[in-house]
Amino acid sequence: MKKWQRKLLFWVLCIVFLIVSPLLVLYSQGYRLDLERKTLVKTGGLFLKVHPKQVEIFLNGKFVKKTDIFFGSALIQNLLPKRYKVEVKKEGFFSWEKVLEIEPNKVTEAKNIILFPQKINLEKLASSIEDFYPLSDKKRIILKEKNEQGWLLSLYDTEKKLITLLLEEKTISKAGANLISIEETENENILKIKVGVEEKIKNFTLNLSQVPPILREEKDEIEENFIAKKKTEKNTYYLDSFGNLFLNQEKLNQTPLSLKKEIEYSIEILNENIFVKETKNESESCFYLLNPETKNFEKFFCGKNLKISPDGKKLAIFSKFEIWILFLKEELNQPPKKAGEKFLLLRLSKEIKDLFWINSNYLIFNSEEGVKIAEIDDRDKINLVTFEEFKNSKIFWNNLEKKIYILESGEFYRTQSLF
Repeated sequence: MKKWQRKLLFWVLCIVFLIVSPLLVLYSQGYRLDLERKTLVKTGGLFLKVHPKQVEIFLNGKFVKKTDIFFGSALIQNLLPKRYKVEVKKEGFFSWEKVLEIEPNKVTEAKNIILFPQKINLEKLASSIEDFYPLSDKKRIILKEKNEQGWLLSLYDTEKKLITLLLEEKTISKAGANLISIEETENENILKIKVGVEEKIKNFTLNLSQVPPILREEKDEIEENFIAKKKTEKNTYYLDSFGNLFLNQEKLNQTPLSLKKEIEYSIEILNENIFVKETKNESESCFYLLNPETKNFEKFFCGKNLKISPDGKKLAIFSKFEIWILFLKEELNQPPKKAGEKFLLLRLSKEIKDLFWINSNYLIFNSEEGVKIAEIDDRDKINLVTFEEFKNSKIFWNNLEKKIYILESGEFYRTQSLF
């Protein structure tokens, strides 16, 4: 090679080095050429965590990768900053879909994705069931059965799959008794049963720890001037007929709550929040929250009911046709929320019958359209799945087993674990 050729090659290589080196540095730092904008941009990433594992991830309709076999997660890097249609799919499961924004030098996260099975397998537990009452330990369910002799109560053990007779209507009164309510007491083995007998209200306790269970008639523990009572592990709350709330012997509110005649009132304690619930009928209740600063009650919400999430950070508030989510505490995970922030999750055309938290990120509820499961991630559309075969059912979500208990036309079922 001649001298001038060596010089030419040297300078060509120098020029190539000067051009390529900055590009390699920019590439290593996450910069990419955006052909649409015709400029260099800093890339972002997308992190997904999904149950079940080994699901397929698609971005804008193109397969990208599967989640790993160990943690069910996937990190997709070097994405140009823009909006992507993200789809998560697995055969036999409802897919998850959402448009997410990828920002420069940031990782967009969706860490609470659950794909639910498209087909529910049912296990029949009992027949001729009129109603059921789950106990708080999630291991026992009271079944109400109706036959020619009247109603009877049985105890279903979810672990042993055993049904034990507890009480028959004729034990209370041979003339008949109208079962009004079944409530748990501070003792998990003692139930409070309210019945109507010959135009009178009677209260009984049923001790489940005895074999056979022992039924005792009780006098109403609420004093004459008190209309509602709530016991916790350490305290007892009373609401008197004048609208004053007491904690043990201490009056909590300065201005009495205005009470209506012939309306049922109860006391609800959710974390540190104290509510008085005014129940007009099965579909309409009003909740009044005690403001700890002013020590007065403020109307909080009117609708059907409210349920607190397992992590204690959120309230699901639902009326006949709407579900709202209220954040009691700040949420730092994506999407972030401030304490006190509230948003409308869903508005439906059919009445909501009841609602439960599956975990702190998903809700399950039933309506005339069937049993539905909804996420609470309000970025883009809400992912909602529907099991249409249960349109006139009563449901209960058992978060210990991750199973749905369903009462449909007198038949009592439970599903397989949903995740």
